[in-house]
Amino acid sequence: MSLQSKLAQATGGVMLFGVTPPRRSATPEKVKEIAEVTVKRLAGLDLDGLILYDIDDESDRNPEERPFPYLPTMDPAEFYGSYLGAWDKPAVIYRCVGKYTPSALESFLSAADPAKVLSVFVGASSGDKQVRTSLRQAQELHASVRPSLPLGAVVIGERHARSGDEHLRMLAKQERGVTFFVSQVIYDLNETKNLITDYFYECRGRGVDPRPIIFTLSLCGSEKTLEFLKWLGVDVPRWLSTTLSHSPDPLADSYRETLSIARDLHGFCTRLGMPFGFHVESVSIRRAEIEAATDLAAEVAALLRG
Repeated sequence: MSLQSKLAQATGGVMLFGVTPPRRSATPEKVKEIAEVTVKRLAGLDLDGLILYDIDDESDRNPEERPFPYLPTMDPAEFYGSYLGAWDKPAVIYRCVGKYTPSALESFLSAADPAKVLSVFVGASSGDKQVRTSLRQAQELHASVRPSLPLGAVVIGERHARSGDEHLRMLAKQERGVTFFVSQVIYDLNETKNLITDYFYECRGRGVDPRPIIFTLSLCGSEKTLEFLKWLGVDVPRWLSTTLSHSPDPLADSYRETLSIARDLHGFCTRLGMPFGFHVESVSIRRAEIEAATDLAAEVAALLRG
C-alpha cells in the first residue's frame, strides 16, 4: 500500500524518515551532492515516505540562547521538486505557515501533486509571533484550493501534559481537513500514552475514527543536542537527562532508550487498536549520528513489518 492509502485508510504501519533541506546559502552543486547522498542513504531502508522539514526561527518560543544557531534552509518543496527526482516515494513537505503569505501557500497547494506530495502545516511557535498566515487560515486555504492533498498536523505530548486538551485540538484539526498527525520528538512515554488514550477514547465517545499518529524518534549524541531538545520544548525525563549527561557514549544510550520507546509504543498502540507509525528524524551533521539514525530507522521498520 502507498503512504497515502495507509493514511487514508488508517491502517497504521507507516514508516517515515525526516531530514532538513540544505542551507539556503549552499551552491546548486552542493545541493545536488547532498540530494544524491540522501537518496543513497534512503535506498536501503524500508520506508513509506520522506519528511522534509521547513525550518523557522523559533527564538520567540524561548528567551534563552539557542544552543545551535538558526541557519535558513532551502524551501523543502524546491529541494524535493528540483533535486530529489531520484526518490521514488512520496514526500511529506512541512510548511511553517506563518512564514508565507496566503498567495504563496495557495501557489504551493495548487502546484503539489497529491500522488507524490503530502503536507504538514505547522502553526506559530508562540502566541506572540507575528505571522503572515495563521494555521486556521492555512487549513481553510487547503480546503478551498486542494482538499485532495493529504494534510497532517503536529501533535505535542508536552502541551497535553500542561493543558490536558491536546486531544481536543486534534479533533478540531480533523474537522478542518487533517487526516494524520506527526508528533514532536518523544522522550517521555508517560506523556505520550496519556495523550493517545485521551484521544482514542474521545474519538470513540464521539463516534469518530481516530486518525494515525506518527511518532517522531530522534537520537541525542551530545550534551549540546540534549540542551537543544529541551530548548525546543521536548520533555526529557530527569533520569534519562542525567544518564545522557553522564554517559561516556550518549549516542549509544539514547539509541537504546529510543528503540525501547518505539517497542513500547508499538505494543501499546497495537493492543489499544490505535493506528500509528514511526518517523526517525536525522538532522545532525555529525557522521556518527547520521549513521545511527539510519540504523535506528532500519530496526524500527523491521519492528513495524514484523
